[in-house]
Amino acid sequence: MDALNYHEKKVQQGKAACIAANGYLHDHDMLNFYQKLEGFENLNRRNDRATTKTIHVSLNFDPSEKLTTEQLNSIAETYMQKIGFGEQPYLVYRHDDAGHPHVHIVSTTIKADGSRINTHNLGRNQSETARKEIEKTFGLVQAEKQKRLSQQPIAPVDVEKAVYGKTETKRSISNLVGMVFGKYKFTSLPEFNAALKQFNVVADRGKEDGRIYKHRGLVYRLLDAHGNKIGVPIKASSIACRPTLDNLEKKFALNEQGREPFKASLKNVIDEAVASKPASLKEIIAALEKTQVYTVLRQNAEGRLYGITFVDNKNRCVFNGSDLGKQYSIAGLQTKIAGEQKTSVTEEGLEKDGGAGRRERGEPLNYNKHATLDAQTKSSNILEILLTPEQQNGNVPYQLLNKKRKKKKKQILNQ
Repeated sequence: MDALNYHEKKVQQGKAACIAANGYLHDHDMLNFYQKLEGFENLNRRNDRATTKTIHVSLNFDPSEKLTTEQLNSIAETYMQKIGFGEQPYLVYRHDDAGHPHVHIVSTTIKADGSRINTHNLGRNQSETARKEIEKTFGLVQAEKQKRLSQQPIAPVDVEKAVYGKTETKRSISNLVGMVFGKYKFTSLPEFNAALKQFNVVADRGKEDGRIYKHRGLVYRLLDAHGNKIGVPIKASSIACRPTLDNLEKKFALNEQGREPFKASLKNVIDEAVASKPASLKEIIAALEKTQVYTVLRQNAEGRLYGITFVDNKNRCVFNGSDLGKQYSIAGLQTKIAGEQKTSVTEEGLEKDGGAGRRERGEPLNYNKHATLDAQTKSSNILEILLTPEQQNGNVPYQLLNKKRKKKKKQILNQ
Protein backbone atom coordinates (compact mmCIF):
# COMPACT_ATOMS: atom_id res chain seq x y z
CA MET A 1 0.00 0.00 0.00
CA ASP A 2 1.81 3.11 -1.30
CA ALA A 3 -0.02 5.64 0.90
CA LEU A 4 0.89 3.75 4.07
CA ASN A 5 4.53 3.43 2.97
CA TYR A 6 4.69 7.15 2.28
CA HIS A 7 3.48 8.19 5.73
CA GLU A 8 5.51 5.63 7.62
CA LYS A 9 8.68 6.91 5.95
CA LYS A 10 7.71 10.41 7.04
CA VAL A 11 7.41 9.10 10.59
CA GLN A 12 10.89 7.53 10.40
CA GLN A 13 12.30 10.87 9.18
CA GLY A 14 10.72 12.69 12.12
CA LYS A 15 8.46 14.73 9.83
CA ALA A 16 5.17 13.07 10.82
CA ALA A 17 3.48 11.09 13.58
CA CYS A 18 0.71 8.51 13.62
CA ILE A 19 -1.80 9.95 16.10
CA ALA A 20 -4.83 7.62 15.78
CA ALA A 21 -5.90 4.15 14.58
CA ASN A 22 -9.57 3.26 14.10
CA GLY A 23 -10.84 -0.31 13.75
CA TYR A 24 -7.68 -1.98 15.04
CA LEU A 25 -7.25 -4.28 18.04
CA HIS A 26 -4.51 -2.08 19.52
CA ASP A 27 -3.90 1.65 19.92
CA HIS A 28 -1.90 3.45 17.25
CA ASP A 29 1.28 3.58 19.36
CA MET A 30 1.23 -0.22 19.82
CA LEU A 31 1.05 -1.07 16.11
CA ASN A 32 4.02 -1.82 13.89
CA PHE A 33 4.04 -1.33 10.12
CA TYR A 34 2.93 -4.88 9.27
CA GLN A 35 0.02 -4.79 11.70
CA LYS A 36 -1.17 -1.53 10.18
CA LEU A 37 -0.87 -2.97 6.68
CA GLU A 38 -2.71 -6.19 7.60
CA GLY A 39 -5.67 -4.16 8.89
CA PHE A 40 -6.24 -2.94 5.32
CA GLU A 41 -5.18 -6.06 3.42
CA ASN A 42 -7.55 -8.25 5.45
CA LEU A 43 -10.49 -6.39 3.85
CA ASN A 44 -8.91 -5.77 0.44
CA ARG A 45 -8.58 -9.53 -0.15
CA ARG A 46 -12.37 -9.85 0.06
CA ASN A 47 -12.89 -8.01 -3.23
CA ASP A 48 -10.92 -9.02 -6.32
CA ARG A 49 -12.91 -6.87 -8.75
CA ALA A 50 -12.30 -3.40 -7.31
CA THR A 51 -9.42 -1.49 -8.88
CA THR A 52 -9.34 1.33 -6.32
CA LYS A 53 -9.24 0.06 -2.76
CA THR A 54 -7.46 2.89 -0.95
CA ILE A 55 -8.72 6.28 0.14
CA HIS A 56 -6.18 8.96 1.04
CA VAL A 57 -7.54 12.23 2.51
CA SER A 58 -5.75 15.41 3.59
CA LEU A 59 -7.37 17.85 6.04
CA ASN A 60 -5.66 21.26 6.00
CA PHE A 61 -6.14 24.08 8.50
CA ASP A 62 -5.32 27.78 8.60
CA PRO A 63 -1.81 28.62 9.95
CA SER A 64 -3.38 30.74 12.71
CA GLU A 65 -5.08 27.70 14.26
CA LYS A 66 -3.23 25.96 17.09
CA LEU A 67 -4.85 22.54 17.26
CA THR A 68 -3.91 19.87 19.80
CA THR A 69 -3.53 16.20 18.92
CA GLU A 70 -6.87 15.48 20.64
CA GLN A 71 -8.62 18.13 18.56
CA LEU A 72 -7.11 16.80 15.35
CA ASN A 73 -8.28 13.29 16.22
CA SER A 74 -11.80 14.50 16.99
CA ILE A 75 -11.95 16.39 13.69
CA ALA A 76 -10.66 13.36 11.77
CA GLU A 77 -13.18 11.03 13.46
CA THR A 78 -16.09 13.40 12.76
CA TYR A 79 -15.02 13.80 9.15
CA MET A 80 -14.77 10.05 8.51
CA GLN A 81 -18.22 9.51 10.05
CA LYS A 82 -19.78 12.18 7.83
CA ILE A 83 -18.33 10.82 4.57
CA GLY A 84 -19.42 7.24 5.35
CA PHE A 85 -16.10 5.73 6.50
CA GLY A 86 -16.68 5.78 10.26
CA GLU A 87 -16.77 1.97 10.54
CA GLN A 88 -13.74 1.40 8.32
CA PRO A 89 -10.22 0.86 9.64
CA TYR A 90 -8.18 4.03 9.16
CA LEU A 91 -4.98 5.66 10.35
CA VAL A 92 -4.46 9.37 11.07
CA TYR A 93 -1.07 11.01 10.52
CA ARG A 94 -0.14 14.52 11.61
CA HIS A 95 2.49 16.12 9.36
CA ASP A 96 4.99 18.69 10.64
CA ASP A 97 6.70 19.59 7.36
CA ALA A 98 4.56 22.52 6.23
CA GLY A 99 3.79 26.03 7.39
CA HIS A 100 0.22 25.12 8.36
CA PRO A 101 -1.32 22.33 10.50
CA HIS A 102 -2.71 19.38 8.56
CA VAL A 103 -3.42 15.65 8.87
CA HIS A 104 -3.60 12.75 6.41
CA ILE A 105 -6.06 9.88 6.75
CA VAL A 106 -5.51 6.49 5.09
CA SER A 107 -8.28 3.91 4.80
CA THR A 108 -9.74 1.19 2.57
CA THR A 109 -12.89 1.34 0.46
CA ILE A 110 -13.62 -2.38 0.96
CA LYS A 111 -16.17 -3.20 3.70
CA ALA A 112 -16.31 -6.33 5.91
CA ASP A 113 -18.86 -7.99 3.56
CA GLY A 114 -16.58 -7.48 0.55
CA SER A 115 -18.60 -4.66 -1.02
CA ARG A 116 -16.96 -1.41 -2.06
CA ILE A 117 -17.90 2.06 -0.79
CA ASN A 118 -18.74 4.29 -3.73
CA THR A 119 -16.29 7.20 -3.88
CA HIS A 120 -17.64 8.85 -7.04
CA ASN A 121 -17.90 12.63 -6.43
CA LEU A 122 -16.96 12.01 -2.80
CA GLY A 123 -14.87 15.19 -2.65
CA ARG A 124 -17.53 17.43 -4.22
CA ASN A 125 -20.49 16.07 -2.31
CA GLN A 126 -19.95 14.34 1.07
CA SER A 127 -16.52 15.85 1.73
CA GLU A 128 -17.56 19.43 0.97
CA THR A 129 -20.65 19.15 3.19
CA ALA A 130 -18.61 17.59 6.00
CA ARG A 131 -16.00 20.33 5.78
CA LYS A 132 -18.50 23.15 6.21
CA GLU A 133 -20.21 21.42 9.15
CA ILE A 134 -16.89 20.70 10.87
CA GLU A 135 -15.73 24.33 10.46
CA LYS A 136 -18.84 25.49 12.34
CA THR A 137 -18.78 22.72 14.97
CA PHE A 138 -15.10 23.19 15.88
CA GLY A 139 -14.97 26.95 15.29
CA LEU A 140 -12.35 26.67 12.53
CA VAL A 141 -11.39 29.34 10.01
CA GLN A 142 -13.72 28.85 7.06
CA ALA A 143 -12.04 27.99 3.76
CA GLU A 144 -13.88 30.84 2.01
CA LYS A 145 -12.30 33.32 4.43
CA GLN A 146 -8.78 31.94 4.25
CA LYS A 147 -7.99 33.74 1.01
CA ARG A 148 -9.03 37.06 2.50
CA LEU A 149 -7.10 36.40 5.71
CA SER A 150 -3.98 35.53 3.73
CA GLN A 151 -3.90 39.11 2.45
CA GLN A 152 -3.63 40.59 5.92
CA PRO A 153 -0.24 42.12 6.74
CA ILE A 154 2.33 39.93 8.48
CA ALA A 155 3.57 41.27 11.81
CA PRO A 156 7.34 41.63 12.30
CA VAL A 157 9.04 39.43 14.89
CA ASP A 158 9.14 40.95 18.36
CA VAL A 159 12.94 40.83 18.54
CA GLU A 160 13.27 41.69 22.23
CA LYS A 161 10.92 38.85 23.15
CA ALA A 162 12.37 36.37 20.67
CA VAL A 163 16.00 36.67 21.76
CA TYR A 164 15.05 35.80 25.31
CA GLY A 165 15.56 32.10 24.63
CA LYS A 166 16.17 29.54 21.91
CA THR A 167 12.64 28.11 21.97
CA GLU A 168 10.97 31.48 21.47
CA THR A 169 13.50 32.42 18.78
CA LYS A 170 12.84 29.27 16.78
CA ARG A 171 9.07 29.60 17.09
CA SER A 172 9.12 33.24 15.98
CA ILE A 173 11.44 32.62 13.04
CA SER A 174 9.65 29.45 11.94
CA ASN A 175 6.23 31.08 11.86
CA LEU A 176 7.39 34.11 9.92
CA VAL A 177 9.66 32.27 7.46
CA GLY A 178 6.84 29.82 6.78
CA MET A 179 4.50 32.68 5.84
CA VAL A 180 7.00 34.41 3.53
CA PHE A 181 8.24 31.13 2.02
CA GLY A 182 4.70 30.03 1.20
CA LYS A 183 3.04 33.30 0.18
CA TYR A 184 5.66 35.60 -1.43
CA LYS A 185 6.98 35.28 -4.99
CA PHE A 186 10.76 35.83 -5.18
CA THR A 187 13.36 34.61 -7.67
CA SER A 188 16.64 34.80 -5.73
CA LEU A 189 18.01 34.61 -2.22
CA PRO A 190 18.56 38.41 -2.03
CA GLU A 191 14.92 38.93 -3.05
CA PHE A 192 13.77 36.41 -0.43
CA ASN A 193 15.87 38.28 2.14
CA ALA A 194 14.37 41.61 1.07
CA ALA A 195 10.93 40.27 2.02
CA LEU A 196 12.24 38.78 5.29
CA LYS A 197 14.19 41.88 6.33
CA GLN A 198 11.08 43.98 6.88
CA PHE A 199 10.04 41.41 9.51
CA ASN A 200 13.43 41.43 11.31
CA VAL A 201 14.65 38.08 9.91
CA VAL A 202 17.37 37.11 7.44
CA ALA A 203 18.43 33.90 5.67
CA ASP A 204 22.21 33.63 6.15
CA ARG A 205 24.61 31.47 4.14
CA GLY A 206 27.57 32.54 6.25
CA LYS A 207 31.01 33.58 5.00
CA GLU A 208 32.09 32.30 1.58
CA ASP A 209 35.08 30.54 3.08
CA GLY A 210 33.01 29.07 5.91
CA ARG A 211 31.71 25.54 6.40
CA ILE A 212 28.02 26.43 6.08
CA TYR A 213 28.50 28.20 2.74
CA LYS A 214 30.72 25.46 1.27
CA HIS A 215 28.13 22.79 2.14
CA ARG A 216 25.22 24.86 0.73
CA GLY A 217 23.82 25.28 4.22
CA LEU A 218 21.42 28.00 5.35
CA VAL A 219 20.51 29.38 8.76
CA TYR A 220 17.96 31.98 9.79
CA ARG A 221 18.81 34.84 12.14
CA LEU A 222 16.98 37.69 13.86
CA LEU A 223 17.91 41.30 13.03
CA ASP A 224 17.96 44.19 15.49
CA ALA A 225 16.80 47.74 14.70
CA HIS A 226 20.14 48.47 13.00
CA GLY A 227 20.09 45.35 10.81
CA ASN A 228 22.65 43.46 12.90
CA LYS A 229 22.32 39.68 13.28
CA ILE A 230 21.50 38.68 16.83
CA GLY A 231 20.19 35.71 18.79
CA VAL A 232 20.49 31.99 18.15
CA PRO A 233 20.82 30.88 14.49
CA ILE A 234 18.15 28.38 13.38
CA LYS A 235 18.96 25.72 10.76
CA ALA A 236 16.72 25.80 7.69
CA SER A 237 16.25 22.03 7.89
CA SER A 238 14.74 22.34 11.38
CA ILE A 239 11.93 24.67 10.23
CA ALA A 240 8.64 22.96 9.35
CA CYS A 241 8.40 24.21 5.73
CA ARG A 242 12.08 23.28 5.18
CA PRO A 243 13.23 26.53 3.52
CA THR A 244 16.65 25.11 2.63
CA LEU A 245 18.74 26.51 -0.21
CA ASP A 246 17.75 23.58 -2.45
CA ASN A 247 14.03 24.10 -1.81
CA LEU A 248 14.33 27.85 -2.28
CA GLU A 249 16.01 27.38 -5.65
CA LYS A 250 13.15 25.14 -6.77
CA LYS A 251 10.74 27.99 -6.06
CA PHE A 252 12.81 30.62 -7.92
CA ALA A 253 11.91 29.30 -11.39
CA LEU A 254 8.24 28.82 -10.50
CA ASN A 255 7.95 32.31 -9.03
CA GLU A 256 9.44 33.90 -12.15
CA GLN A 257 6.19 33.39 -14.03
CA GLY A 258 3.94 33.61 -10.98
CA ARG A 259 4.92 37.22 -10.22
CA GLU A 260 4.70 38.45 -13.84
CA PRO A 261 1.01 39.56 -13.68
CA PHE A 262 1.86 41.99 -10.85
CA LYS A 263 4.77 43.75 -12.56
CA ALA A 264 2.68 46.43 -14.30
CA SER A 265 0.82 47.48 -11.14
CA LEU A 266 4.09 47.88 -9.20
CA LYS A 267 5.58 50.02 -11.98
CA ASN A 268 2.52 52.27 -11.84
CA VAL A 269 2.95 52.72 -8.08
CA ILE A 270 6.63 53.66 -8.52
CA ASP A 271 5.77 56.04 -11.37
CA GLU A 272 3.31 57.87 -9.13
CA ALA A 273 5.93 58.20 -6.38
CA VAL A 274 8.48 59.62 -8.83
CA ALA A 275 5.88 61.95 -10.41
CA SER A 276 5.66 63.85 -7.12
CA LYS A 277 9.16 65.21 -7.90
CA PRO A 278 11.03 63.80 -4.86
CA ALA A 279 14.24 65.51 -3.82
CA SER A 280 15.95 62.24 -2.82
CA LEU A 281 15.70 58.46 -2.76
CA LYS A 282 14.60 58.78 0.85
CA GLU A 283 11.48 60.65 -0.26
CA ILE A 284 10.69 57.97 -2.86
CA ILE A 285 11.05 55.22 -0.25
CA ALA A 286 8.76 57.10 2.15
CA ALA A 287 6.13 57.58 -0.57
CA LEU A 288 6.25 53.89 -1.56
CA GLU A 289 5.94 52.78 2.05
CA LYS A 290 2.51 54.44 2.18
CA THR A 291 1.39 52.14 -0.66
CA GLN A 292 2.61 48.93 1.06
CA VAL A 293 5.81 48.77 -1.01
CA TYR A 294 8.93 48.10 1.08
CA THR A 295 12.23 49.18 -0.47
CA VAL A 296 15.71 47.76 0.12
CA LEU A 297 18.82 49.60 -1.11
CA ARG A 298 21.80 47.37 -1.90
CA GLN A 299 25.33 48.67 -1.41
CA ASN A 300 28.85 47.26 -1.55
CA ALA A 301 31.50 47.18 1.17
CA GLU A 302 32.58 50.74 0.31
CA GLY A 303 29.01 51.98 0.85
CA ARG A 304 28.34 52.61 -2.85
CA LEU A 305 24.75 51.97 -3.96
CA TYR A 306 24.49 49.44 -6.76
CA GLY A 307 20.91 48.16 -6.64
CA ILE A 308 17.37 48.56 -5.35
CA THR A 309 14.71 45.94 -4.56
CA PHE A 310 10.97 46.51 -4.23
CA VAL A 311 8.75 44.29 -2.04
CA ASP A 312 5.10 44.63 -3.07
CA ASN A 313 3.33 43.58 0.14
CA LYS A 314 -0.12 44.02 -1.38
CA ASN A 315 0.46 41.39 -4.08
CA ARG A 316 3.33 39.70 -2.19
CA CYS A 317 5.85 39.85 -4.99
CA VAL A 318 9.51 40.92 -4.97
CA PHE A 319 11.29 42.62 -7.90
CA ASN A 320 14.76 44.04 -8.44
CA GLY A 321 14.48 47.50 -9.95
CA SER A 322 16.39 46.47 -13.08
CA ASP A 323 13.90 43.63 -13.66
CA LEU A 324 11.11 46.21 -13.94
CA GLY A 325 13.03 48.30 -16.47
CA LYS A 326 16.10 50.53 -16.81
CA GLN A 327 14.29 53.57 -15.41
CA TYR A 328 13.46 51.66 -12.21
CA SER A 329 17.06 50.70 -11.48
CA ILE A 330 19.04 52.63 -8.88
CA ALA A 331 20.88 54.52 -11.65
CA GLY A 332 17.63 55.30 -13.46
CA LEU A 333 15.96 56.68 -10.34
CA GLN A 334 18.99 58.75 -9.39
CA THR A 335 19.12 60.23 -12.89
CA LYS A 336 15.43 61.09 -12.67
CA ILE A 337 15.90 62.82 -9.31
CA ALA A 338 18.93 64.77 -10.59
CA GLY A 339 16.95 65.88 -13.65
CA GLU A 340 14.08 67.14 -11.52
CA GLN A 341 16.47 69.10 -9.30
CA LYS A 342 18.27 70.69 -12.29
CA THR A 343 14.99 71.77 -13.83
CA SER A 344 13.87 73.22 -10.51
CA VAL A 345 17.07 75.30 -10.12
CA THR A 346 16.84 76.63 -13.71
CA GLU A 347 13.20 77.67 -13.31
CA GLU A 348 14.08 79.45 -10.05
CA GLY A 349 16.76 81.46 -11.88
CA LEU A 350 14.27 82.40 -14.58
CA GLU A 351 11.78 83.65 -12.01
CA LYS A 352 14.43 85.99 -10.57
CA ASP A 353 15.30 87.13 -14.10
CA GLY A 354 11.79 88.26 -14.87
CA GLY A 355 10.42 84.87 -15.82
CA ALA A 356 7.29 85.38 -13.75
CA GLY A 357 6.41 88.51 -15.71
CA ARG A 358 6.92 86.79 -19.06
CA ARG A 359 4.83 83.86 -17.91
CA GLU A 360 1.99 86.21 -16.95
CA ARG A 361 2.16 87.85 -20.39
CA GLY A 362 2.08 84.46 -22.07
CA GLU A 363 5.62 84.85 -23.42
CA PRO A 364 7.98 81.84 -23.65
CA LEU A 365 10.60 81.33 -20.96
CA ASN A 366 14.05 81.59 -22.55
CA TYR A 367 16.52 79.25 -20.89
CA ASN A 368 19.48 81.56 -21.75
CA LYS A 369 22.93 82.31 -20.41
CA HIS A 370 21.66 85.15 -18.22
CA ALA A 371 19.54 82.76 -16.19
CA THR A 372 22.47 80.40 -15.88
CA LEU A 373 24.82 83.17 -14.79
CA ASP A 374 22.21 84.40 -12.32
CA ALA A 375 22.02 80.98 -10.74
CA GLN A 376 25.79 80.68 -10.67
CA THR A 377 26.18 84.12 -9.03
CA LYS A 378 23.81 83.10 -6.26
CA SER A 379 25.80 80.03 -5.47
CA SER A 380 29.19 81.81 -5.60
CA ASN A 381 31.22 82.31 -2.48
CA ILE A 382 30.69 85.94 -1.38
CA LEU A 383 34.22 86.12 0.05
CA GLU A 384 35.64 85.10 -3.33
CA ILE A 385 33.73 87.90 -5.02
CA LEU A 386 34.98 90.52 -2.54
CA LEU A 387 38.62 89.48 -2.88
CA THR A 388 38.67 89.40 -6.69
CA PRO A 389 40.56 92.53 -8.07
CA GLU A 390 38.58 94.73 -10.44
CA GLN A 391 39.93 96.00 -13.78
CA GLN A 392 39.79 99.82 -13.37
CA ASN A 393 42.06 101.05 -16.21
CA GLY A 394 39.27 102.91 -17.86
CA ASN A 395 38.90 105.22 -14.83
CA VAL A 396 42.61 106.08 -14.27
CA PRO A 397 43.66 109.64 -15.39
CA TYR A 398 45.97 109.86 -18.41
CA GLN A 399 48.69 111.76 -16.49
CA LEU A 400 48.99 108.98 -13.89
CA LEU A 401 49.34 106.37 -16.58
CA ASN A 402 52.18 108.40 -18.17
CA LYS A 403 54.01 108.77 -14.86
CA LYS A 404 53.93 105.04 -14.33
CA ARG A 405 55.37 104.38 -17.76
CA LYS A 406 58.15 106.99 -17.34
CA LYS A 407 59.15 105.62 -13.95
CA LYS A 408 59.36 102.16 -15.30
CA LYS A 409 61.55 103.32 -18.21
CA LYS A 410 63.89 105.22 -15.87
CA GLN A 411 64.35 102.15 -13.69
CA ILE A 412 65.36 100.14 -16.72
CA LEU A 413 68.00 102.75 -17.80
CA ASN A 414 69.55 102.88 -14.33
CA GLN A 415 70.13 99.13 -14.42
